[in-house]
Amino acid sequence: MADTTSYDARFLTGIAYFNACEFFEAHEIWEELWADSHGEARPFYQGLIQVAVCLHHFGNGNTRGARKLYHTSRAYLENFRPVYHGVDLDAFLSRLEECCREILVSSEEFPRVEIDPETIPEIWPDPPPSTWPPVELPSHDD
Repeated sequence: MADTTSYDARFLTGIAYFNACEFFEAHEIWEELWADSHGEARPFYQGLIQVAVCLHHFGNGNTRGARKLYHTSRAYLENFRPVYHGVDLDAFLSRLEECCREILVSSEEFPRVEIDPETIPEIWPDPPPSTWPPVELPSHDD
């Protein structure tokens, strides 16, 4: 089992982006971590990457891609339940399912559903890190 008291800065940076709904950036950071990982944590990071891409697609209206990545991300993360690397995967996956429910139950190939920001899951490791890496979030000011 992974040591939950010390976290790779890239894992935490990805979480900070993810919780700010900057899913593409989270995916980029976690992909770097995944590429450097070996052993049991590697598929865990792959699952997080795919959740981030799922939500990125969903937010951009690519519901078909979001649905596909929802299923593959769950396949990666199921083996790490109930808790892995400080992440309560039971709660996280339940919240992800709630967020994606409308695209999952739709019989349409390309469901026209918008993501509900109130249902987007967040990640809060337990125990919490002693410090979070500084993250510069993109400005969305026009």
